Amino acid sequence: MVELAGTRVTVVGLARSGVAAARLLQEAGACVTVADRKDRTELRTVLEHLDQSKIDVTLGSGYESALEAADLVVISPGVPYRMEALERVRRRGVKVVSELDLASRFLSAPILALTGTNGKSTTVTLIGKMLQQSGKRVFIGGNLGTALSEAAGNSLQASKLGRPSPYDFLVVEVSSFQLETVEQFHPWIAAILNVTVDHQDRYDSIDEYIAAKTRIFENQAPSDYALFNLDDVRVAALRQGAKARVLGFTRTRTLPPDVAGGTYLERDRIMTTVSGQLQEVCRRDEIKIIGNHNIDNVMAAVTYALLSGCSLDVIRQVLREFPGLEHALEIVRERRGVRFVNDSKGTNVDATLKALESIDQPIWLIAGGRDKGGDFSRLAPVIRQRVARLILIGEATPLIANAVRGYQAINRAGTLREAVELAAAGAAAGEVVLMSPACASFDMFADYQDRGRQFKALVQSLPA
Repeated sequence: MVELAGTRVTVVGLARSGVAAARLLQEAGACVTVADRKDRTELRTVLEHLDQSKIDVTLGSGYESALEAADLVVISPGVPYRMEALERVRRRGVKVVSELDLASRFLSAPILALTGTNGKSTTVTLIGKMLQQSGKRVFIGGNLGTALSEAAGNSLQASKLGRPSPYDFLVVEVSSFQLETVEQFHPWIAAILNVTVDHQDRYDSIDEYIAAKTRIFENQAPSDYALFNLDDVRVAALRQGAKARVLGFTRTRTLPPDVAGGTYLERDRIMTTVSGQLQEVCRRDEIKIIGNHNIDNVMAAVTYALLSGCSLDVIRQVLREFPGLEHALEIVRERRGVRFVNDSKGTNVDATLKALESIDQPIWLIAGGRDKGGDFSRLAPVIRQRVARLILIGEATPLIANAVRGYQAINRAGTLREAVELAAAGAAAGEVVLMSPACASFDMFADYQDRGRQFKALVQSLPA
């Protein structure tokens, strides 16, 4: 456990992870200040989760002043790590770390971490379910759901009471934003699922984005495991720099000789060598979740689970039963022979491509939102091949329309309600209405979850 008693720590950004970090620091005895550019009115609900009698709060336009006396600064994922106020802090020798890095310093159980552009949440959830059904005490969170600082706080409290760690494993979804400022974050197993163009509103290039992702392996040792998607050229190349034991997963070929082991697809069967011998995991048609991309997620999850002591019987049971995540190719309703599918987690071009390729029926695609610097022209060939009609919403409407020039079956809708009603009125039996936006949600919604839930409510309210 790290010693922070009496240390002046400023937490910047009062989203979910910032609040969790502040509470952890308070439990550790630090002198905590929280700072956010939003004002007290906007953060009223958030502030209710903090003991303001023991924490200094600096909000609004002058929030950066809270950095001046800090001995350590902890930033939430949404805070740009290169902002000038943080650069000034670094110039006077003060460390700036992510909430993820702070939390990891209080944890003794093995960390199973996973990053990638797409598929993180599904894979982390699968790993967690496999461990739980094997009787393990598991934390599941990070960028997904509960902040890692919550687990760190529970561990710190147990330590103070002389009790062992409440967790056998910590399964952690990690974003590039969280990895930008890690120093000590040290996963026992780490993986990059895939890398495609994303967050180019935050990074100057795809290489800078990949460099942030690669930091997940930075503090690993030869006793750890590094897992790579061998079908992703950018990811596969990263294994040359790994200090941990290298494992891989692939849909298209057997494992190369420089990889110690892993999991792969052989015709219609998933095979693995993780245990040291060749074993069949299951047939492809035994997996409940749909889509080729989910085969990748399954192979990664199987690898983690086997390394962590799960039996193949438990792994097979989870794969047969797991229906997928909310907002990820989630089947909402079938109405008059038309299936409505919520893929609000499709916040970038690559995610939407994978969703389109997972559905064989003609598609009415609802897309659009806030552009993240994606290349919408990559959607054009698949839209022409698979999409019966494209309905565009949000700020990116003109960008997407321009990217699919020559495709005539386009409608523009002012609201999501209008888009759903258009699709419901026009789609024929045997077709699919898919909301997979290829964009962020923040132009019209609180987040992708809000967007997905509004879509589901609108679909459910359609008359039978």
